[in-house]
Amino acid sequence: MSQNRFKNMETAVIHTGYDSQQHSGSLTPPIYQTSTFTFETAEQGENRFAGNEDGYIYSRLGNPTVKVLEERIAALEEGERGLAFGSGMAAVSAILLALTKSGDHIICTQGLYGCTFGLLQMMKNKYKISHDFSVMDTEESIEKYITPETTCIYVETPINPTMKLIDLEMVVKIAKKHNLQVVVDNTFCSPYLQKPLTLGCDFVIHSATKYICGHGDVVAGLAVGRKEIMDEISMTTQKDIGGIISPFDAWLLIRGMKTLPIRMDRHSENTEKIAELLKTHPIIEEIFYPGDKTNPQFAIMEKQMKKPGGMISFTIKGEKREAQKLMNQLRLIKIAVSLGDAETLIEHPATMTHAVIPEDSRKEMGITDTMLRLSIGLEAWEDIWEDLKQALDSI
Repeated sequence: MSQNRFKNMETAVIHTGYDSQQHSGSLTPPIYQTSTFTFETAEQGENRFAGNEDGYIYSRLGNPTVKVLEERIAALEEGERGLAFGSGMAAVSAILLALTKSGDHIICTQGLYGCTFGLLQMMKNKYKISHDFSVMDTEESIEKYITPETTCIYVETPINPTMKLIDLEMVVKIAKKHNLQVVVDNTFCSPYLQKPLTLGCDFVIHSATKYICGHGDVVAGLAVGRKEIMDEISMTTQKDIGGIISPFDAWLLIRGMKTLPIRMDRHSENTEKIAELLKTHPIIEEIFYPGDKTNPQFAIMEKQMKKPGGMISFTIKGEKREAQKLMNQLRLIKIAVSLGDAETLIEHPATMTHAVIPEDSRKEMGITDTMLRLSIGLEAWEDIWEDLKQALDSI
């Protein structure tokens, strides 16, 4: 656990986990681009492998650059220990595999990132780890799926791409009653907007590729939880499956995190303006945005999120071809999956990020052929809207 926690996140994202005087005075954390570390003596090597002496052995087991990143995300999420992975899905799989064994059961939100859905199907087919999807809008909607084999509740909030919110305090209440672990994918919010661990959840996961990085140049994952469990995951699931992050990618994330609060404020401000303008366009059928005051879940957003964030989904009047035509008419906004970058991005969930999900399941999740997902960037909001409006007008 980091020894230099700071009261304010704006300070913590810059300073946590790093003392320049321990690294020859380098203001920026060095990139320890090495696969292995030398020992002064054979006995030192023995002691480090036995866990009797602190120190680095091999970069799959720990690296000084990666350690700065792990301490920083733990501090931002107000957790005890963080772990860094080579992708968001490496983080998701490490946590879920660590919490389950053959025959166990997971309860999930009805709506998940496509690859998380695929992982759950693989765990079911190969390892007999079953799962059920719950709308999680009431205590009863969760409890009806709990069985003696249930080990954890896996939550996305906001859910990708429908932007539905889950009341984390309600989920935690049920989980504690039944001695279950709560895992939250916090990718859409970042720790700047939402801190699930402070609400009683047990694990928080990020695709650090998104807002944590913020610059579209890294694929990575992060997870935070209690030190005892995270230590075990580090020395088992992470070490032996090997989904680790490279020192250079860790360094890029450390750099990106320094501007996280500033970026999230701008993302949120831009998104609020674009959401209001989208509501006025006649081709728009429905928008899905946590900051919409007419949204029945607006109270949940106010309770557990600092701001509504930088993501909007919306449906248009017409069919899939109209949705694709709109995307093809865009000039400034880029057609791409991922999110949280400086650039505004648009994608078609039904044929892109969630294409792996069977059509009937997608429809149950609320993902239609006319739904589009927008990740609002850092450009001037006027330019974003000008591009959106001309594309909307074209259909």
